[in-house]
Amino acid sequence: MRCYHGPTMRILAIDVGTGTQDILLFDSDQPIENALQLIMPSPTQIAAGRIRRATESGHAVFLTGVIAGGGPCHWALEDHLRVGGRAFATEQAAATFDDDLENVQRMGVELVSEDEARSLDAERVELRDLDLNAIRSALAAFDVGTEFDGLALGCLDHGAAPPGYSDRLFRFDHLRRVVETRNDLRAFAFLPGELPEYLTRARTLLVSVDVDAPLVFLDTGPAAALGALQDPLVAESEEQLVLNLGNMHALAFHLQGTRILSLYEHHTGEVTNGQIEDFTERLLGGTLAHEDVFGSKGHGAFYADGTAREHRNRKPKRLIIAVTGPQRGKLRGSRLSPYFAVPHGDMMVSGCFGLLWAFAEKHPQCGEQITEALGIAKADVAASR
Repeated sequence: MRCYHGPTMRILAIDVGTGTQDILLFDSDQPIENALQLIMPSPTQIAAGRIRRATESGHAVFLTGVIAGGGPCHWALEDHLRVGGRAFATEQAAATFDDDLENVQRMGVELVSEDEARSLDAERVELRDLDLNAIRSALAAFDVGTEFDGLALGCLDHGAAPPGYSDRLFRFDHLRRVVETRNDLRAFAFLPGELPEYLTRARTLLVSVDVDAPLVFLDTGPAAALGALQDPLVAESEEQLVLNLGNMHALAFHLQGTRILSLYEHHTGEVTNGQIEDFTERLLGGTLAHEDVFGSKGHGAFYADGTAREHRNRKPKRLIIAVTGPQRGKLRGSRLSPYFAVPHGDMMVSGCFGLLWAFAEKHPQCGEQITEALGIAKADVAASR
């Protein structure tokens, strides 16, 4: 079975981050270096700007839409309320700010229905992580076709934690659970029907797709790591420490190809350059405790190949420390001597390259053309060492 209908296969990959949404259109007729790319403001940044403009004009805001990424729009809403602005939201939109809607109400947000909102004198701000019509408009402006044979989508989802359960710990338990089930970066790729119920943001992202085409979801952290593995220097090493320094999250994977030896995750804005160096060195040495990361406002650390002691007793192999992500400059001149990975000559769409690999993994009927274009044979071989 083919997953496309014409002579050319076109896959749209969208990596939704905190600062930017990175978009790549894969065309099987073109070298991967010629793939159309867009680096645009993230949906949460766009929503934050609209909330701040309402604040400046003294208007109330009505938040509608679905569960989406927080961060900037959450901070903008807090600022709006702090200066006495009024805010209304539907229940779906309010879940962007907290899974417990009572906490959203405690912020000062008034929950309303769409019908009730019709009588409000308020600026309407729609929350969503995916706006395919905006992407189509951008493509059409440059005379690029807007039909796709598949979509590969990524975002970071903390998951809907039960009451009293730390969001940070719940997120990290998800990472650990996936690795324990199948130790491979590609195990973080999900078809729509495979997504856990608690990944509410990811599920909403996929439901937002308005075309009948094959889909895949992949978390942004593993996506960036899979993308970095497509840099030949990274792929050729026996082991890799891939550190993705995103605008919000820092996620490090110690790898043998796509096999995970250990990992840690933190908030990029909560760690100093020195802490990143220290955590990374200790992860490699098997001395980084989960409590050290979680206790410093991070998510945690996990050793997939046994206990930390067993990790320390491993024979060292030829290792490369590869850094990617928009905040990679934090490690410029670092004692780690990092290599700034540039898969296919472009760092900013590392996640999109990883998303394409995930699409090939979950849709093998059309995977060969993608993997050949990405040239990932060597990285795949490394995974089996």
